[in-house]
Amino acid sequence: MRFFIKLAYNGTNYHGWQCQPNASSVQETLNKALSIVLNSEINLMGAGRTDTGVHAKEMYAHFDFETEIDSQNLVHKLNSYLPKDIFIYDIFPVHEEAHARFDATKRTYQYHIHTFKDVFLQDQSWYYHQNLDLDLMNEASKLLLNYTDFQCFSKVNTDVNTFDCTIFEAYWTQKNNSITFTISANRFLRNMVRAIVGTLVYVGLHKITLEDFNNIIASKNRNEAGFSVPAHGLYLTKIEYDYFSDDR
Repeated sequence: MRFFIKLAYNGTNYHGWQCQPNASSVQETLNKALSIVLNSEINLMGAGRTDTGVHAKEMYAHFDFETEIDSQNLVHKLNSYLPKDIFIYDIFPVHEEAHARFDATKRTYQYHIHTFKDVFLQDQSWYYHQNLDLDLMNEASKLLLNYTDFQCFSKVNTDVNTFDCTIFEAYWTQKNNSITFTISANRFLRNMVRAIVGTLVYVGLHKITLEDFNNIIASKNRNEAGFSVPAHGLYLTKIEYDYFSDDR
């Protein structure tokens, strides 16, 4: 039987989602916990990969297990066993061919900036005190919807077959000292959101124009785009599938 697991995590203490040698990851931590609680070797397949220090308010993964599961009891046991920075919302059965990564139709990320130094946000949001032109940054964000090839915002030497992504929305909002960038797409490239935000910050500082921003995307060259903002301000906030509602 195949099961989906819905979870959240604070990525501060992890080298990203994916298992890797000699480094702590969210996937490895969950694999070990599930294997112990279910008394069977479990290997999760996540809906995507988050980099070191990136957080997830909503993440999905799937795993296979031979028999039915008491989901409520398993969720309780896992949350008691797991470290405080990983939380399980739900575990539920899906059809045998369901795939957490390949079946996801939409993913949403948010990047958080705070403009007033706050010691309680130092690992959850990027402190940036310079004035940003959010109206111009929102104009530039709309331009993203005109493109599908985002190689200029991708980490180089990545193993993807295509740099095409369909962006559904991208916009900035501000509330008091907090600034948030929200972006949704069918898929994202490695480092893509952080590179987009860094480039949009240059727009907000009037270091580059809207025409420059268009030219950067058209160049397909990572060296033309802006810097990658720090990982700790980035959150995966939503993943959507066609075969179940997103209010689980």
